[in-house]
Parts: sequence; structure tokens; C-alpha cells
Amino acid sequence: MKKPAKQSQPVASPTEPATAPLSKDEEARLVAALASGDRSAAESLARGTYSMVYASLCKMSGDPELAADLTQETYNRAWAALGKFDGRARFSSWLYRIAFNTYMSHVRRPRLLSPLDENAAAALPSSEVGQDDAMALSQRHARLRDALLGLPDNLRWTVTARYWSELPVVEIARLEGVSNTAIRKRLRRAEKLLRQTLKEQAVKEEA
Repeated sequence: MKKPAKQSQPVASPTEPATAPLSKDEEARLVAALASGDRSAAESLARGTYSMVYASLCKMSGDPELAADLTQETYNRAWAALGKFDGRARFSSWLYRIAFNTYMSHVRRPRLLSPLDENAAAALPSSEVGQDDAMALSQRHARLRDALLGLPDNLRWTVTARYWSELPVVEIARLEGVSNTAIRKRLRRAEKLLRQTLKEQAVKEEA
């Protein structure tokens, strides 16, 4: 597709409150408008996709502040790469792929991830019972994130896209250029590996 005009540099993230998710037709119309140099289309695309991107990055990182920074970086990367968007999948699906890659780039940077326990502790309620419950939940989430990071890249991406961003199988297949059946096979394989990894983690913790 045609690249957006340089004089109409898109904004990185919405300057107004996020709106309801965009329909497929709305996304296509706004992407076409942006490619023609309509700066306001970038704002509309960002408002309609921001909640999805931010929520997904919160699930990946377990840190709302980090998720906000990564969301900003995601949009910066998306606008820079917009000329490569071929329309095969929805814009929001393509954007989630960029969000995932942004998070993985962050994980691979040395000593940038804050310990999850520190982030969780800051948000714990005052009740002792509540603290125990919140810490246990955060630890389960941490174990799941660790297990996901240990998956092969294609499985890791497929699982997070399906269950954390709730992308339909057909959208994931379009992004990957494979069949729906291939994506379902990936999901089954990933789930098997995750169960095995989590079981091994539990055994180690009990030892």
C-alpha cells in the first residue's frame, strides 16, 4: 500500500480518550485515509485500538506503567512501518503483532525488566489475607509468563495472540500466512508444552 505523506506524521498514541473497538470496515477506511495523508485518521485508529494494545501488553508484562511505555513504542513502530501493511489481516491484528514484538524486544534488553514481585507488592491491599491472595495470583501469572517465554517463537506468538489479545484463529492465520488448521495445531502443541512446563515448575517448588 502507499506510504502516508511525510508531512502528515501520525501521532504515537491517542490524545483523546479511547473509543469502542473499530469494525473491520472502519479500520480499512481509516488506513486508506492515513495512507493518503489524513493525519486525523491516525488519531482515530489509535483511539480505536489503544485499549486492546495496552491490555495485551499489561498481560504480557504484568506492569501497567511498563505496558503504557511499550504501547507508546508500539504505535511509534506501527506508524514507521505502515507502508509494509498489506491489508491481508485487519489493522488491529497487525498492530498486535507489533505490540508482541515490542514486548519481546524489551524482554531481550539486559536488566530492563523490573521484578514482578516488586510491582505486585506495591499494589497489594492492606488486608493480610488480600496480600496473600494477590501475591499468589501474581506468582501464578509470573510462572505462566515465564513458561510462555520458553516456548518457540511461533507458538509463543500464537498463544498470546489467541488468548491474551483474543484474536480469532482466522486473523492469526492470515498474519502468519498459514491455514486455520495449522494455527489450531500450534495452539494444541503450545498448550501441551505449557502444561508440562508448569507441572515441572510446581514439582521444583515442592522439592
